[in-house]
Amino acid sequence: MLLSYQFFQYALLGAVLTSVLCAVMGTFMVTRRTVIASGGMAHASLGGVGLGAYCGFSPLLGAALFAVASGFGIKWLEHRGRVRSDSAIAILWTFGMAVGILLAYLTPGFMTDLPAYLFGDILSITPLGLLSLGALTAIVLLLYAWQGRTWVFVACDAHFARTQGLPVAFIEALLTVLTALTIVCCLQVAGIVMVVSLLSVPQTTAALFARTFRAIVWLSAAFSFAGCLGGLLLSYYADVPAGATIILVAITIYAICRLTKSGAKAIKKHYQSS
Repeated sequence: MLLSYQFFQYALLGAVLTSVLCAVMGTFMVTRRTVIASGGMAHASLGGVGLGAYCGFSPLLGAALFAVASGFGIKWLEHRGRVRSDSAIAILWTFGMAVGILLAYLTPGFMTDLPAYLFGDILSITPLGLLSLGALTAIVLLLYAWQGRTWVFVACDAHFARTQGLPVAFIEALLTVLTALTIVCCLQVAGIVMVVSLLSVPQTTAALFARTFRAIVWLSAAFSFAGCLGGLLLSYYADVPAGATIILVAITIYAICRLTKSGAKAIKKHYQSS
């Protein structure tokens, strides 16, 4: 039985933690309209992966440092450097990837490990990876339970929140750091190239049926886990990469839900007009 294998048990636990973590942080990202910026942070983190490999420390630690730095760098270029948001993202996105590829090339033997960081491999997730993922998920859930309403207020209308005396700059900085750490902790699931899908596709699917922030969070967690589970099973039985199948299943779920809802609306409209 598949569940008797330890690697699959680890992967399943990783899928649960990833689904909950990405549900919370991804909903904030979608609400704040920073999905593309998060994609830039994810790709820029490759620079940290290469730096870690070249200098001899953990590539994931390097990825975290680069992701956080790029998140703040995008904001700095927008507000202080007077650079358009899309241009700022493109600058740091390509800078991080260029640095990462160059340093990976200069590190003997590391190019063979690079695909795992680029595309993910949840079936090889380690106990240490699960511990990091679980710790960050617990921290995010505690912060969400404590300050969730304030975060939602800032995410929906930062300008109005500022007039109400809320610490908007601090909250946005905290969300940037948590987003960067979420991206790094989820690299083993979908990799640098596709991790942003875990932070946007299930949330977009959930928004088809839910209207409140909390409902979107928990419904997107369910859709995310369904995508992870379906992708894991497809990956195992078809012997194909897990990261890609997880994203394809998640997008397929979105497409089915979108078509179902559109069809239901069309049928309802037809009966109302007849």
